[in-house]
Amino acid sequence: MLTTDFNGLLSDRFFKNFLPIPASNDLDYGMLTPDFVLADVTHDQQIQLSSLRQQPVILAFTRIFTENQYCPFCFPHIKALNERYQEFRDRNIQLLMITSTDLRQSKIVAQDLDLKMPLLSNPDCQIFRSYQTGQALGAPLPAQFVLDPQGRLHYKHLFSFLDHNASVETLLQVAEKQVEDKQ
Repeated sequence: MLTTDFNGLLSDRFFKNFLPIPASNDLDYGMLTPDFVLADVTHDQQIQLSSLRQQPVILAFTRIFTENQYCPFCFPHIKALNERYQEFRDRNIQLLMITSTDLRQSKIVAQDLDLKMPLLSNPDCQIFRSYQTGQALGAPLPAQFVLDPQGRLHYKHLFSFLDHNASVETLLQVAEKQVEDKQ
């Protein structure tokens, strides 16, 4: 018999993100994006966004409810980015996945999915709010941002039911252009 594990779903984070707030992002192209420091649970280190300014950076905000419950739109996206992570690295593009799960949950996710890419834990959702990704039904919404080597915004993709996440190909193409423009 198949059961669904809702353990941990009804948390403080769930209730703070329950009411829908659309992704009404007003970050303008060319602007310097908000800096942050978050724990990378994949590599057990802290990452400060501004320290990565020598290369293009992709911020892939994802929607994971708990270590046992993934957004059905985000799960395939997480898997695809992870499977192709080496392509980003080979092109000198930094890929950071950001989740609102806490450190314990994020570590379980990173291990269970055998993540190669950095998984950054943001349980208070402050970085999701800084990037205005929106929220609904217990978790922030997914979004993707491509930053140039100076940390300026060059691409953003916000969640919609018609177009959930930017494709891996689109993210690679936009970020690769930033590498070419730097040379």
